[in-house]
Amino acid sequence: MKPGVGYRCQRCGTPYPLDLPIDSRGCPACAATLPANLRVAYPDSFPGPALFSAAAGLPSLWRYGAWLPFEPAEAVSLGEGLTPIIAAEKMAARLGVGRLLLKDESRNPTGSHKDRFSTLAVTAARACGAHVVASASSGNAGASLAAYAGRAGLACVVATFAGASGPMLGQIRKLGARVVPFARKADRWRFLAQGAQEQGWFVTSPFRAPVVGSHPLGLEGYKTLAWEVVEQLHGEIPDWCVLPVCYGDALAGLWWGFQSLYDRGRIDRLPRLVAAEAHGSLAKALAKGSALPPEVEVSCESLAVSIGATRSSFQALQALRASRGLAVPVGNAELIALQEELAAREGAFVELASVTPLAAIAELSRDGVIRKCDSVVAILTAGGLKDLDRSSGALAPLPTFASPEEAWAGIRHGQAGPIAARA
Repeated sequence: MKPGVGYRCQRCGTPYPLDLPIDSRGCPACAATLPANLRVAYPDSFPGPALFSAAAGLPSLWRYGAWLPFEPAEAVSLGEGLTPIIAAEKMAARLGVGRLLLKDESRNPTGSHKDRFSTLAVTAARACGAHVVASASSGNAGASLAAYAGRAGLACVVATFAGASGPMLGQIRKLGARVVPFARKADRWRFLAQGAQEQGWFVTSPFRAPVVGSHPLGLEGYKTLAWEVVEQLHGEIPDWCVLPVCYGDALAGLWWGFQSLYDRGRIDRLPRLVAAEAHGSLAKALAKGSALPPEVEVSCESLAVSIGATRSSFQALQALRASRGLAVPVGNAELIALQEELAAREGAFVELASVTPLAAIAELSRDGVIRKCDSVVAILTAGGLKDLDRSSGALAPLPTFASPEEAWAGIRHGQAGPIAARA
């Protein structure tokens, strides 16, 4: 850990030392009234991020290590970050926007953006002498934490729930973590609290209500999303950044990354953020001017299991308000069709939660909020193999042919579908 690094409250600004126990209640001063997460605070002498002067020799997000709380030599890394940003002209026309760019986080080592978090969180766990890392997770966070824990030589425990994605749970187990499923989601948090208090586990996820967010040291990894976008676009700032949001960890980190560049005069404007969410907690808070996102009722189970929480956090709401951003609730209706359309048109096969930004963009474009001349970056947070069990049911069974002649006959009669260039 670099000298002078500590914590401060995202809401009230109260400073805290780095050895403050992080028990997922966030700022002790705000816990009883308006729970808010802590974030990492750097000394005034700490260098701010500079454009295009990263340590290009490091093939990971640790090329930005000069502006992170640990030295790159301390890092537990699997080569995370530096994911591609891809122009998607066909989907831009389909969604009614002038320019659409896809930041494809499925290219991270475990297939999701959570690797940006885990590399920082597990580095912190090893630095403080922890022997076990743990998380409550529906899949992506648990798989990522398991991989980095294995890299660091630490044990990993993932508390999950019945109904979580089968492929994701399989990935977690293959990576060597102990998976503990619960019939009731709330029991995961009590289990993790006991592990932290009685066994000294380093718990990276939230485990108390109301949720304030994940471990603040891990959140620093999400700032690199913004730094990469700006670097990859050669200093150009998109008008909008749209991403799937649950508790707002990536949303907050993305905003801090852009803000750090703006505050130091490295960029001259900031993008507006959009949270694509499953059940509408943030949308309701913005509409009512609430201080905290409310608990919302669930009308149906979301296919986007990675963002299925019924209540978001102060940090997510704060990032949206600071960026003049918006929240768009996205139902199940178009998710599978959009997933397949994105894959067929642009070659990006992503999980259903990662499709929610496209649905949000389409709605905001129809409403005239996102204009046809605007540039939009969609953060695609994870790959489509993660929840294939939830999305593949829409596929019709394939016929089996006994010979090439039979296959050609089937194609002519529509059994195997037409073979033609795609629009």
